[in-house]
Amino acid sequence: MEIADRRVATVHYTLTVDDGTLVHSSYAVEPLVYLHGAGKLMPGLEKALAGTKPGDRLKAVVPPEEGYGPRHEHLVQTVPLSAFEDLDMLKTGAKFLTETAQGPVLATVLKVDGERITVDGNHELSGKTLHFDLRVVDVREATLGELTKGDVDSN
Repeated sequence: MEIADRRVATVHYTLTVDDGTLVHSSYAVEPLVYLHGAGKLMPGLEKALAGTKPGDRLKAVVPPEEGYGPRHEHLVQTVPLSAFEDLDMLKTGAKFLTETAQGPVLATVLKVDGERITVDGNHELSGKTLHFDLRVVDVREATLGELTKGDVDSN
């Protein structure tokens, strides 16, 4: 059976960026299990996996437009320290959820400088070309419940 819309796929992957930096590997944890066609994966990855079968191995290169999108420099802002309630978490590299007009955004602290803090609302992989090394483990028909809720039942 091949990966297609309305089917549940189980996939192992290793994700790197252009310079070869390892971002994540599912081999150390659990494989990715998702409902194909439900919009749970980035478009470029879902497109690459369509039509593959258990046992298939493939490499997929996903450009920013089909991955986490381009970087937006307007999402990097310097704001007063007084805008934050939990000052203990404000360390370089810390991540926090903030509410914007477009909804919640996960932001990263880039720099704390005196009474000002620079934060980045871009996803850490935005603007990057993603390199996936993939192995399809399993494909099955989705259950009616999975199709109804648009997501895979957890075990």
